[in-house]
Amino acid sequence: MPVFHLLLVAIIQGLTEFLPVSSSGHLILLPSLTGLADQGLAVDVAAHLGTLGAVIAMFRKDVGLALSGVPALLRGRVDSQGAWLALCLATATVPVLVAGCVLALTGLSELVRSVALIGWATIIFGLLLYFSDQRGATTRTADRWSLRDALGMGLAQMLALIPGTSRSGITITAARQLGYAREDAARLSMLMSVPVIAASGLLLGFQVAMAGDFGAARDMALVALFSFFAALAALKLMFRLLQSVSFTPYVIYRLFLGSVLLWLAYG
Repeated sequence: MPVFHLLLVAIIQGLTEFLPVSSSGHLILLPSLTGLADQGLAVDVAAHLGTLGAVIAMFRKDVGLALSGVPALLRGRVDSQGAWLALCLATATVPVLVAGCVLALTGLSELVRSVALIGWATIIFGLLLYFSDQRGATTRTADRWSLRDALGMGLAQMLALIPGTSRSGITITAARQLGYAREDAARLSMLMSVPVIAASGLLLGFQVAMAGDFGAARDMALVALFSFFAALAALKLMFRLLQSVSFTPYVIYRLFLGSVLLWLAYG
């Protein structure tokens, strides 16, 4: 696969995985605008690994804290901050894993991949983010994440299975609706992405292994590297911007992107 194609896929996936702008919408646009072929499962796995590495690097203290609490949690004890964080992350992850399995086993996942649906989802959930961000309180912090809020955000995360919704967008929307400050809402959303991306990467990796597609090692390494740096840059930029601006610029961009997708679908 040409390096330019790999670079495009990695940068798009890396930049849009964590920004509330819908990575699926951008990946739909890529072949439409460039005529490039689908990148394949192996490249998808590599892109997921790169973005996973970026969020772990960015939030290494929080990820380390959660991992330190896993042994106690497995023994049925929640006696530390790490165990509580691990429990909240597990609670937030279970709903989307269950819903994802149902979609995959029933074949319904193929019915929600139309360009028109992605366009509408990009616009509608973008507007929902705007209203939640503008009206939501800013009194709660990520350090006081409750199990009830983790479940609520986890249920909202299920909507991300609709392409165009944006996983980060819908979880940030839910957190802002619950009253978490902007940076704290984004931080919780990013932490929630770790088990979800890991599970998705594991599933894709299994599919690659079953298909015996091991001949693209160089392509996978390049994509993982490019997507890592692109995702890390996107994360740093977003958290820097959130110190002075709201999520409105992302909403405006979503409205533009959704309009382009609808134009492609109906035009």
